[in-house]
Amino acid sequence: MKVFLMYKDRNFDLQQELPSSAQALIQDLALDTLFNAMACGDEFLFEVARKALLAGLNNDPDTIVYRQDILKDCLKNPAIVRAIYDIAVESIEREKKNYLGIFSRYPSAILHRSREVLQMFVEMLKKLRTIADEHAGKFKSEGFTAFFRMLNKELSDEYFASIQNHLRELKFREGVLISAELGKGNKGINYILRKPQDKKQSWIERVFTQKPPVYTFSIADRDESGARALAELKDRGINLVANALAQSADHILAFFKTLRAELAFYIGCLNLYERLSSIEEPVCFPLPAAPGERRHAFKGLYDVCLALTLEQKIVGNDVNADQKDLVIITGANQGGKSTFLRSIGLAQLMMQCGMFVPAESFCASICDGLFTHFKREEDVTMKSGKLDEELNRMSDIVDHITVNSMVLFNESFAATNEREGSEIARQIVSALLAKHIRVFFVTHLYEFAHGFYEKNMANALFLRAERQADGRRTFKLIEGEPLPTSYGEDLYNSIFGSF
Repeated sequence: MKVFLMYKDRNFDLQQELPSSAQALIQDLALDTLFNAMACGDEFLFEVARKALLAGLNNDPDTIVYRQDILKDCLKNPAIVRAIYDIAVESIEREKKNYLGIFSRYPSAILHRSREVLQMFVEMLKKLRTIADEHAGKFKSEGFTAFFRMLNKELSDEYFASIQNHLRELKFREGVLISAELGKGNKGINYILRKPQDKKQSWIERVFTQKPPVYTFSIADRDESGARALAELKDRGINLVANALAQSADHILAFFKTLRAELAFYIGCLNLYERLSSIEEPVCFPLPAAPGERRHAFKGLYDVCLALTLEQKIVGNDVNADQKDLVIITGANQGGKSTFLRSIGLAQLMMQCGMFVPAESFCASICDGLFTHFKREEDVTMKSGKLDEELNRMSDIVDHITVNSMVLFNESFAATNEREGSEIARQIVSALLAKHIRVFFVTHLYEFAHGFYEKNMANALFLRAERQADGRRTFKLIEGEPLPTSYGEDLYNSIFGSF
C-alpha cells in the first residue's frame, strides 16, 4: 500500500539530506519559530516541518501544486485529516507495546507477537476503510482521491475476511501439523508447517469414520527435556510462517509510518493556519512559475515569524519585481528592511514546499537554491577579522550555488570602510547576476547602491524603507533612489531626545 500524499510517484524520505545552506537559513530567517508553530510541542511534527521546508527547494512546480491541492482539502476537512493522522499514530504506538525482548529469537514468540500486532493493525485498517467509505467524496485533490481509492481497493471485505481466517488458523487451537524428512544420522530435516484438513463432519462421522493409522507418544508431566524437545520441533515447523507473519506486520507498520510522516506535514500546516487565523493574518496559495520566467510579485507580504512572535498583525508590502534579477533595499534604520528580506526568504521556502504563504497574493519563480548572507554578531573567539568571516561565508555559498538560485544579503560587507565594502559588494553582485542568480540586497552602502542605480539596469529594482517627515517609520517599502543617509539621527533623538 502506498500513500503518495507528498509526491505523485514516491514516498517522503525523512532521512534525506538537507541543502548546504540549511543551518544559515534556520538562523537568518528565524525558522525555528515557524517550525514550533507548526509542531505545537510535538517533536515529530517539528522534524517533519524542518525536513519538508528545507528540502522543498528540490520540488518542481507540479509537485508544489500537487501538495497545494492536498492542503486545500485538509483546510476544508481538518477533523477528518486529524482523525486519519491519529489512527496512524495510535497504530505505531500500540505496535511498540508488543515488545519481544529476550524472546525475539524464538519462532513461537515471534509468531505470537506478530499475530497480536496484525490483529491490532486489522482494527486500525478497518477504521481507515470506514473513513474512506464515509468521507472520500469530500476530497477533490489528486493525492487524496488516489489515497482513498487505494484504501477501497486494497482493504476490501474479502481481504479482511481472509486475514481474519489466517490469524484464526495461526492460533493452532487444534495443534500444529508439521511434516519432516529424515536426514543423515536420522536427524530431522525440511520441517514444513502443514495446513490441517478442513473437513466439516458430523459427530457420528467423526466417531465412526475410519482414520489413517497414526503413531503417538505422550510426554510425562515432569519431563522438562521432552517438553523442551517438543517445543523445539514446533519452532522448527513454524519458523517460516513466523518470519512471513513478522514481515507482513513490518509491511503494514511501514505503511502507517509513511502515512504518519506525510500527514504530519499537513497537520503542521493546519496548526500554523489556525495560529495565523487567530491573529487575523492573511494567507494565500502562491502561483509557482518556472525559474526562467523571472516572476516575483506579491501583495501584503509579511514576515510570518515576526507575526507569530508578536502574536499580532504585521505591516505587509506590495512589490512587483517581475523580470528583475536584482533588488536593492535601502532607507531609514529600523524601517523594516531586514524584516522584508526575511519575508522574501520565508515565502520562497513555504511556496516551494507546497504550503500557503503569508500574503494576500503571491507569484514567484521557483529557485534551485536559497542562500542567506546576513551580518553576524562579533565573535570574540574568531581568529580573524569580521570581514574575513563574511568573505569565508560568501566563499562557502559560491561553492554550492547553482544557476537560478537566490541569495539574500543583509548589510553584508559593512565591516570595513564604505569604499572597500562597496567595491566588494559590487564585484560579488555583478558576478552573481552574470550567472543568472537572483539577488536581494539590504544595505547602507550608498556608493554600492547608487552605483547600480546609475546604470539604469532593466533587471534591477530599488526599494527604500519609507520615512515620514517627522521621522516616523511606516515599515512600508516604496520604489525610490538610494539616499546617502539612513537617518541615524532619528534613532539618536528617540533615545536621547533632540537638542
